[in-house]
Amino acid sequence: MDNQKNLLIAVVLSVVILVGFDFFFKPEKKQLQESSVEQNQIDQNVDSDKDENIPSINSQIENVQVDKNKILEERISFNSKRLSGTINLIGATLDDLSLKDYFESISKEKKINILNPVSSVSPYFLRIGWASPDKSVKLPNKNSKWKSVKKNYNENEKIQLEWNNNEGLTFYRTIEFDENFMISVIDKVQNKSPKTIKLTNFSYLRRLNYRPENKFFILHEGPLGVFNDTLKEVSYDEIEENNEIIETTKNGWIGYTDHYWQVTIFPETNETFKARFKNLKDRKNSIQIDFINENIKTLKSGDSLKTKSYIFAGAKEVPLIDQYIKKIGINKLDLSVDFGWFYFLTKPLFYALHFLSSLVGNFGVGIIILTICIRIVLFPLANKSFKSMNSMRMITPEIQRIRERYKDDRQRMNQEMFAMYKEKKINPAAGCLPILIQIPIFFALYKVLFVSIEMRHAPFFGWIKDLSAPDPTSLFNLFGLVPWDTPAFLTIGIWPILMGITMFLQQKINPPPPDPIQAKIFMMLPFIFTFLLATFPSGMVVYWTINNILSIAQQYILLRKQSKMNITSRS
Repeated sequence: MDNQKNLLIAVVLSVVILVGFDFFFKPEKKQLQESSVEQNQIDQNVDSDKDENIPSINSQIENVQVDKNKILEERISFNSKRLSGTINLIGATLDDLSLKDYFESISKEKKINILNPVSSVSPYFLRIGWASPDKSVKLPNKNSKWKSVKKNYNENEKIQLEWNNNEGLTFYRTIEFDENFMISVIDKVQNKSPKTIKLTNFSYLRRLNYRPENKFFILHEGPLGVFNDTLKEVSYDEIEENNEIIETTKNGWIGYTDHYWQVTIFPETNETFKARFKNLKDRKNSIQIDFINENIKTLKSGDSLKTKSYIFAGAKEVPLIDQYIKKIGINKLDLSVDFGWFYFLTKPLFYALHFLSSLVGNFGVGIIILTICIRIVLFPLANKSFKSMNSMRMITPEIQRIRERYKDDRQRMNQEMFAMYKEKKINPAAGCLPILIQIPIFFALYKVLFVSIEMRHAPFFGWIKDLSAPDPTSLFNLFGLVPWDTPAFLTIGIWPILMGITMFLQQKINPPPPDPIQAKIFMMLPFIFTFLLATFPSGMVVYWTINNILSIAQQYILLRKQSKMNITSRS
């Protein structure tokens, strides 16, 4: 019973730590910052750039009909090494962007779209613009038609755009794609008007008619950013409650993350800017993410000025993101990958898994090797924990007799039990601390498997063609022998069954709970976890199964060793 209490205490404490940390230490909601009169005027210019013709979803209508004729489009196409898409010259809108080497399924029929056109059901687009405290200055907006040097841009070609306000101001834009997912935007303004003009630049990202499901509490999907050296993850509920959330920072970024993809916007790292998460009240499940430079620049007649901003739009490949941190100097861009608050463990484990899977050429084998390596490193701690458990297992019959003998005298019962612990030189709590120390490490590895894009569409062996998807086989159609499409909740594959069996064997080798009700609950856990993990990515189930097997082997060896020692001591 005491051994089971230790196990329960360890589990409860780990849950309290995981849940309590977010409750007590999550970033506080900051009060909205007051802006100067000039800054408020600039915000009005940004907010006035509204899309009147963007379709919204009526919850009572499943198939939304979009009148594309109402949306003006004139497009140019581009291709880079890993990106392709089009830009709408109306508003210079980047709203059509695809990844060339990532696909929606393992059949590789359709590429992943990062951004979606304004004419789509769920628009997701980006615009860059200029703002001025002087409302009389004519600036480009969503309806402005930009000119392009050419219609089609090939790899390594810079996109050249131009717009003239016919009042002396000419705006030039150069868009450059690197060999991966970073897009550099250089804006130049030339003032040939007779007056002095004040300007600053902004970028905004809008995602409409969409809300992330956030199925897993350990993974954030949605708006986020790094401000003043701190990661801030924001939920839709927070944005809707506050209407807007504002941060002022330098060398930070703001963006939107999905499970494996992200779009992030930021100015040059030496610029101070105001970042904002804004609720678009006129559209359900729609938000705007934007930044505006705090430095308002003065442009005299005959002068020109340049600004540079960046867009990261692509896959969350950790080694690549780390390269950008060094190359551009952007602060903590790697936190867009949700490594969690075990970051100091999770990221090294990711790189270890990345190295091993690259070495053996199979991500699933990499998971197995890393799990074995971790078990070897933690062997002394696990050994101490198992030793305590097995010692408790061997004296369970004696504990049971003491409980029966003194069941009406609890004080005497505790005295007899502690006397026996002292005589046998057993510490009932000795198995608890090693378990607690191991929990963060295994949780960190668990987290790595959730966030690693390398596991997406990665094949294993046999029937596992995608480690990020659930095991496709099912016990209820005899693993494909019976031609019956099983319901989702009955798709219990081979790997989840193996996991359930190993969990059952692990329980059998542990001391049984003396309480019959508790024993029945523990006996049900393998079956419950089998059904639960059947819906998890198969890579996670492989990890869990291998970990169970290693635990069983270690405990079995230790149990035999202790049994031999006890026989020798008696003889």
